[in-house]
Amino acid sequence: MVNRRMLLKGTAGFAVLGLSLGKASAKTATRGSIDATELGLQPNAPDDQSKAFARMLADASEHNAPVFLPPGNYVVSNLTLPARVRLSGVPGASRILYGGNGHLLTAEQAEHIELTGLVFDGANNWLTDDAQGLLDLRRVAHLVIDNCQITGSGKHGLALEHAAGRVERSEISGAADAGIYSVEAAGLAISNNTVSDCGNGGILVHRWQQAEDGTIVSGNRVQRIGARSGGTGQNGNGINAFRAGNVSVTGNIVSDCAFSAIRANSSSNLTMTGNTCSRSGETALYSEFSFEGAIIGNNIVDGAANGISIVNFNEGGRMGVCSNNIVRNLSTTGPYPADAPGFGVGISVEADTTVSGNVIENALLYGMQIGWGAYMRNVVATGNIIRKAGTGIAVTVVEGAGNAIISDNVIDGAKNGAIIGQRWAEPATGDLARSSDTGYAHLTVERNRVS
Repeated sequence: MVNRRMLLKGTAGFAVLGLSLGKASAKTATRGSIDATELGLQPNAPDDQSKAFARMLADASEHNAPVFLPPGNYVVSNLTLPARVRLSGVPGASRILYGGNGHLLTAEQAEHIELTGLVFDGANNWLTDDAQGLLDLRRVAHLVIDNCQITGSGKHGLALEHAAGRVERSEISGAADAGIYSVEAAGLAISNNTVSDCGNGGILVHRWQQAEDGTIVSGNRVQRIGARSGGTGQNGNGINAFRAGNVSVTGNIVSDCAFSAIRANSSSNLTMTGNTCSRSGETALYSEFSFEGAIIGNNIVDGAANGISIVNFNEGGRMGVCSNNIVRNLSTTGPYPADAPGFGVGISVEADTTVSGNVIENALLYGMQIGWGAYMRNVVATGNIIRKAGTGIAVTVVEGAGNAIISDNVIDGAKNGAIIGQRWAEPATGDLARSSDTGYAHLTVERNRVS
């Protein structure tokens, strides 16, 4: 802590609460951050301290000075952050409490915002209509949020727009909407956070129009995510990319989400690798609608209505690799009445996709579904193990479907047949795995082992 007498002596005229920090900046840089109590804030004061807080941030911004917030509670509201903020505290003990009647923190066109070791508590208070979240930060050229807690937001916990930088090692919980919402990111990393008990989503990476985004979502723990606003997939996802291209989702542990653990809609050049997904209410790993390019590999899915889906060729969804995943313990019930063919499918693919090296167990409807009606093209399914399924592999034989090769798979204990040709949701053939000729020119089935 900076000694008050030494600080005043060193600055020669710097007075508390808003006079120039000019002479203080060089001195405090060698001694660490300026203590916020030297600038008029009082820990655990019963009154709102918004004005003093705003003056402190403005003075520090003017001189690029970092500020340390000692342990205690600080009640503030309606703060607009200046261009440069470097504010740190004692993790878990320096608490910024939202007093209500508007918003907590907003920023617009900031150069540098760095928040470390702070607690932001919204107390579930009302937020004004134009506030997107408890922390609403827009057009931030360089953002760092590290080792913070964000809790009790009436909307999103952390809302970012056109942000570049990183959000890391933080805990976001109890948001009425999503824990972290990013739109139109410009080089963002969201890593090693815990996001839990949020009403509509965990980590959302969105864009207003389809474009490259490049956000990295890695090493996060996301759990207990609801869908309080309803729908059939727009809410209730642990990690969700929407219209955001070149997004990497790796090494996350995601559990107990109302819909998907990880869901990508209209997001091209997507990677979902090395994630562990437990007890998803709907499809655990989902790449859907108008995308080109999805790699879903080396993931574990344990418990879901459907396991992995790379689909919607009817909307232009195409080009994927689905490899080396474990998918097991699927249910035929989901969060809404299922469209045909129903829930309980291990892996579903449709166009320009390879499916290899996966292990699927306890898929009550199909171990694997290849194509839907006429929507199939250039699918290769090889080297997979399917055990204890309703039907091992269901493949479309509807007129207009493109080529598929199903070879060298091991299918054990498929109750309704190992490989069955389907006309939409209805079986149309016998077991193709037991025949040397499928009878369909577009379909090659060979060297599969059935028991």
